[in-house]
Amino acid sequence: MTQWVYGFGSGRAEGRADMRNLLGGKGANLAEMCTLGLPVPPGFTITTEVCTAFYDRGKTYPAELRDQVRSALQRIEQDVGARFGDAANPLLVSVRSGSRASMPGMMDTVLNLGLNDQTVDGLACHSGDARFAYDSYRRFIQMYGNVVLGVDHQNFEDLLETMKEGKGVHLDTELGADDWRHLVRDYKRMVRGELGRDFPEDVDEQLWGAIGAVFGSWMNQRAITYRRLHGIPENWGTAVNVQAMVFGNMGEDCATGVAFTRNPSTGRREFYGEYLVNAQGEDVVAGIRTPQYLTRAARIEGDSELPSMEEAMGGVFAQLVSVYQRLEQHYREMQDIEFTVQKGRLWMLQTRTGKRTAKAALKIAVDMVAEGLIDRREAIRRIEPGSLDQLLHPTLDPKAPRTVLTRGLPASPGAASGIAVFNADEAEDLAAAGKDVILVRIETSPEDIHGMHAARGIVTSRGGMTSHAAVVARGMGRACVCGAGDLRIDYKSHSFSVAGRTVTRGDWVTIDGSTGEVILGTVPTIRPELSGDFATLMAWADELRRMRVRANAETPDDARAARGFGAEGIGLCRTEHMFFNADRIIAMREMILASDSDGRRVALAKLLPMQRRDFVELFQIMAGLPVTIRLLDPPLHEFLPNSDVELAEIAKAANVDMDTLRARASQLHEVNPMLGHRGCRLGITYPEIYEMQARAIFEAAITIARDSGRPVAPEIMIPLIATRRELDLLKALIEEVGRAVMEEAGMRVDYSVGTMIELPRAALVADDIARTAEFFSFGTNDLTQTTFGLSRDDSARFLDTYQKRGILEQDPFVSLDVEGVGQLVRIAVERGRSARPAIKLGICGEHGGDPASIHFCESVGLDYVSCSPYRVPIARLAAAQATIGKK
Repeated sequence: MTQWVYGFGSGRAEGRADMRNLLGGKGANLAEMCTLGLPVPPGFTITTEVCTAFYDRGKTYPAELRDQVRSALQRIEQDVGARFGDAANPLLVSVRSGSRASMPGMMDTVLNLGLNDQTVDGLACHSGDARFAYDSYRRFIQMYGNVVLGVDHQNFEDLLETMKEGKGVHLDTELGADDWRHLVRDYKRMVRGELGRDFPEDVDEQLWGAIGAVFGSWMNQRAITYRRLHGIPENWGTAVNVQAMVFGNMGEDCATGVAFTRNPSTGRREFYGEYLVNAQGEDVVAGIRTPQYLTRAARIEGDSELPSMEEAMGGVFAQLVSVYQRLEQHYREMQDIEFTVQKGRLWMLQTRTGKRTAKAALKIAVDMVAEGLIDRREAIRRIEPGSLDQLLHPTLDPKAPRTVLTRGLPASPGAASGIAVFNADEAEDLAAAGKDVILVRIETSPEDIHGMHAARGIVTSRGGMTSHAAVVARGMGRACVCGAGDLRIDYKSHSFSVAGRTVTRGDWVTIDGSTGEVILGTVPTIRPELSGDFATLMAWADELRRMRVRANAETPDDARAARGFGAEGIGLCRTEHMFFNADRIIAMREMILASDSDGRRVALAKLLPMQRRDFVELFQIMAGLPVTIRLLDPPLHEFLPNSDVELAEIAKAANVDMDTLRARASQLHEVNPMLGHRGCRLGITYPEIYEMQARAIFEAAITIARDSGRPVAPEIMIPLIATRRELDLLKALIEEVGRAVMEEAGMRVDYSVGTMIELPRAALVADDIARTAEFFSFGTNDLTQTTFGLSRDDSARFLDTYQKRGILEQDPFVSLDVEGVGQLVRIAVERGRSARPAIKLGICGEHGGDPASIHFCESVGLDYVSCSPYRVPIARLAAAQATIGKK
């Protein structure tokens, strides 16, 4: 018989930490903490396999599940000394989700389950506190009513606010037992009005309703969105954890909190987190009350008058410190823990690897190596390459003037400017239209995740450093300011007011997630400086990786940025980008619209010195590192003017009439230009274009070699080759130009000629092409287009649907399609090396900066990857991880 349920409690557990695929992260870690002898309320985990079966069987459970749950529940009753549904001494449980990958706030939770009109009196009698019992009951009705029964959360909030207004109080804790009794009645009356049926009194019905809701939440929209953003497979499923309740809301000697064993924003080795006295766990993350600091030092730094846990509950705090130190040593990783204090006794409810900023991740990894907890390879493995994006973008210029509206908590570092918007849907819509937006909310909920992802930054007026907004923003790398309590946010008018100013939808604001500042208007930024922990970890990565990392760059600024980020050369210089400058476009258009070779040569003679200067500057910046220069690639129509004014400028420069130019432009029109007269086909039909570019390259190389004494060995790349004959003809042309320039200069330079592999035919006949080509660079942007028959420019309108329908796991223009396009790359590598064993192989499409694609490049043995300058550090780290993974 399949075991669907795994128990834990009283120092024993049927699971272990390494069973997270079956038990989910929460269940596996609860079992592990039990085994370690830590104080964990007893419970059981329903496995992820049940979730899979649930959906495979039309949302029905395996036959044996109910009996296994009943037996596990009886073990909890024995451990706790209370019975589920007993009117005199009731057992209450929590029902929580727990997938193998952390998905904070994305799925559903129900607390205080097992309360009804009979058991609430038993709880009141047994605890001696009627206020606590009815507080727990109203929480249960609200949570169960929303999560399981689908009653709008705001309906409950409105009734609670009405109650507080009627009593003239502001905080939930100011309401008494009778108030909660009345609110329970109001809640149940409202539920009946909404649903046409009573709130369930049967505790078994409550339990299975909650279990079904948790499994159902695996497929709710926010969970689907989160999985898509974080690459979590749908078939992993979630576990369900049922656990005996412990109560942080029984009085002033009770509390609940969330803590990190190191600072998740900075990575500093300090106990970091928040707690609330006389509260339950959802109160901390929901931002309903202002949380208090754990440590005295944090309280002083935060300028708070509320006592820290260290000061108010010194004995329990000391136990908590001991537990967190033990957990970090055991897992050898920064932990995110949840705890409850019931009547002065500490209970651990969760531990998991804590989410953190990229800056914190680097510091924690480097520090743990120094502390002897992990080695360098493990430190490199722990950093998500894509997270480095957080470190590679500008921050606010400290010298720039700014109008600070208010300050909140610095919840997620970084700076962002955008127009203020007040709901997630609008944030997503405006971002899709190319607008920079700042999402402003009283507090965020999991339903806001799509808007948070679309926004440049997030501001909330409620919530602390461990609120939903803070945790999700840090994970996404979004700047975030939480708890800006002075903001008065009005959703109806789409505005907020503070300090006598009003900001409405569409006004520009800036936030600094490192200081907590909310600023009116935009503020200039400066580039980050990469040093310290970043430099240390990247040096370790460089020592380990096999593949080299180059950059795609054609401007001096891009080339300098690439060198600053550690690029080891240029893997793709797109020469066509050099011709769009205002001082060149006229000559370029004159060349394109010329009717014969002589006319083209006249225009190209104007471009030659400009192109030569370009290459001289790039060679100077790269200082002897390899530079791969792709000769002109795009169809000529891309350079043509769109207006009569621009056409008149060309007519004047070329000394021809407008009608002649219009006729020539019409001749150049193509129905499908991306598969038309472009790439090497231009070089074949208009050889003078490639002659000019080759001359500019050779003359620049000789200039640098002569002036600096440093050898330059340019790599000349011919695009869109489909046959060896095309390459033979153009390589001969380049060699002829090279001989002429070197004879004129009386000096030789080394160079090589290769091609881009960007057509399926080229990949299939790579052995033949390699007999002429000295290197291959895989142009996976066009190779993806031509393999799929997809237009990169037009496919975005339906690719999202393809991903949602499971046709494609991801956008093939973002991450390489290993099964299809990858097979062509593998074939070309194998066949190319069979003909020329020493052929140099690289990739220069956008995939060169995608970590998953880089792992594939390592697996097929490419020599280097090339990517945009700001993705060079990401590629360096991903290449090191790929090397480690291969070993």
